[in-house]
Amino acid sequence: MKLASDTSEALDLAAYEVIVAVCGGIAAYKVCESVSRLAQRGAGVTVAMTKAARRFVGPVTFQALTGRKVLTSLWRADHPQDVQHISLTDAADVMVVAPATANIIGKVASGIADDLVSTLIVSGSSPVIMAPAMNERMWANPIVQSNVARLTEHGYRFLGPGEGWLACRSVGPGRMVEAQEITEAVSALLKAAPPKRARA
Repeated sequence: MKLASDTSEALDLAAYEVIVAVCGGIAAYKVCESVSRLAQRGAGVTVAMTKAARRFVGPVTFQALTGRKVLTSLWRADHPQDVQHISLTDAADVMVVAPATANIIGKVASGIADDLVSTLIVSGSSPVIMAPAMNERMWANPIVQSNVARLTEHGYRFLGPGEGWLACRSVGPGRMVEAQEITEAVSALLKAAPPKRARA
């Protein structure tokens, strides 16, 4: 994989802010490359993780890739009275949810905000890109499809899923798209408008 500094894309995303919300699925490891690509191109990347996501990839990995503290809780240990991080959505130019599990899709479609990631998504005002990843039977479930349709109607963007070998050792739709596709989609969306900080 070429570094962004080796291409004409070097730092083309500087001044943009991206929140990457990582949910619990084996595809979480693939998000590391997307985060790295965005950071190499100059974007400020803040990673938020669900409790389940941390079973697959450790926060230290994302902290090393972004140079920023990884968010894992609504509450700051040093200021327990402070409901934290919602203000981050004010600065975010785009939010990426990957892997977007059936659980997080269902929560957001129902307006549920009961943890850090769901609260960031529901409280945000920036465009949201979801990269689903799940078992093919879960993806085909009519309830999941209804939730996807509802979110699409409200302006949420979905990338994939693709078809292929799944972690459950079956083949079918449900595979999260690759890092390059996520990076390109985020880049195109960001470049459609100036950074929020430039508009402030």
